Amino acid sequence: MYTICDGWVEQAHIIQSPNFNERPEQSLINAIIIHSISLPPGSYQGNDISDFFMNQLDCHKDPYYKKIANLQVSSHILIRRTGELIQYVNLLSRAWHAGQSSLHGQDNCNNFSIGIELEGTDNSVFEQAQYSVLTDIVLALMACFPKITRERIVGHSDIAPGRKTDPGSGFDWQQWQSQLSSKILLKRV
Repeated sequence: MYTICDGWVEQAHIIQSPNFNERPEQSLINAIIIHSISLPPGSYQGNDISDFFMNQLDCHKDPYYKKIANLQVSSHILIRRTGELIQYVNLLSRAWHAGQSSLHGQDNCNNFSIGIELEGTDNSVFEQAQYSVLTDIVLALMACFPKITRERIVGHSDIAPGRKTDPGSGFDWQQWQSQLSSKILLKRV
């Protein structure tokens, strides 16, 4: 089980990204956006994702990096293939993960959402350790931010259709939602 205190997940490895700002006044955290990322694409080695979120990516390491060299992005949380949980941005702050986006008529999803990256690609099969950690962190987030409902946990592709495709076909929504439902029921007993 995860504990959240003052916007930080106590069990997470913290690497504070400079890519964040304050949420707009009166903004309620009421959604979770699930993404996928790997750098370079399809590689699950090293710390390039963290370097990217810290604006320290060595653009000479891979030709793909030249395309993303000037981007300043972040996510609140990354779940690595091993299940390791890394937090980059305080949950109370606005991470830069969603870009141009809309959820149920609300634009600018960064204003009201928490971004969770899964290490993977749009068509990779995700690890059971990732599903397990995702379930547990989502339960902790829902307890901390009661406006987050199951209907407001969506993929990046849902809030930016045509522009984004992650977490992709490799993410088994049905399996994960079943796992989440089971844990919600257990908590109620």
